[in-house]
Amino acid sequence: MSAAEVLATDHQTPARTGAGGLSLRFLASELWIIGGRRRNLAGLAVLAVVPVLLAIAVRVSAPDSGDGPDFVSAITGNGLFVAFAALALELPIFLPLAVGVIAGDSVAGEANIGTLRYLLTIPAGRTRLLAVKFVAIAISALVAVFLVAGVGTVMGLALFGGGPMTLLSGSQTSMAGGVGRLVLCCLYLAVQLAALGAIGLFISTLTEQPIGATVAVVLVNVMMFVLDSISQLSWLHPWLLTHWWTAFGDLLRDPMATDNVVRGLVTAAVYAAVFWLAAWARFSSKDITS
Repeated sequence: MSAAEVLATDHQTPARTGAGGLSLRFLASELWIIGGRRRNLAGLAVLAVVPVLLAIAVRVSAPDSGDGPDFVSAITGNGLFVAFAALALELPIFLPLAVGVIAGDSVAGEANIGTLRYLLTIPAGRTRLLAVKFVAIAISALVAVFLVAGVGTVMGLALFGGGPMTLLSGSQTSMAGGVGRLVLCCLYLAVQLAALGAIGLFISTLTEQPIGATVAVVLVNVMMFVLDSISQLSWLHPWLLTHWWTAFGDLLRDPMATDNVVRGLVTAAVYAAVFWLAAWARFSSKDITS
């Protein structure tokens, strides 16, 4: 059943379904559709494979503790670091691509298959539709991040074991403390990716081609990473969404260094608000023809 069909069913029973119930059923239908699409399932499978390959590669090669990035070199000491390393590896391309596919398809996909106009003939409302679409994108980002972290944790503990975790600052925390920090890192990254999803939602209102919208989201993500790597543009770096993504590593220090994390959250909130409002401004005045 499509989202349009769900809303049509609710419209036929207004006495039993209020605005809140309509939105919840719309959101549930949207999440069901997102989770049922083969390309999205394939994307999740790719996300899950990376921590598996990473754990096996480190297990086979057994690098010295001084080699490679901090997360990778720390894996042999505690398997929980597989999750952190996998998140760091997938953050530049794979996770943004997974979110970009869903965000790019959010509105453009409905227009492409001809259901967008029908959705708006039912009292869903353009504002409510965009709100539900964004919440679905944010939940999808949360699922993607926790999938990577969950698979990485299982593989890491299976191959390297757990126990007290040595933080990046050199001090140790308990296994439970390490898991708690991993959860905080996942929540932080999910917020960042949700902000990228807001950009994708806006782009999706500009076209009826979901593939084109997805490509545009990925290009925007890559462009921000490129700009962030140019030292001559250091004045611009704090304004880039991706500049703060690696700040999740500060949560692995004792005490936690929260300055960059807070700035990253504020930046993500601003991006999400600005681009959702831009999507609303575009979509509210858009002539829907399909």
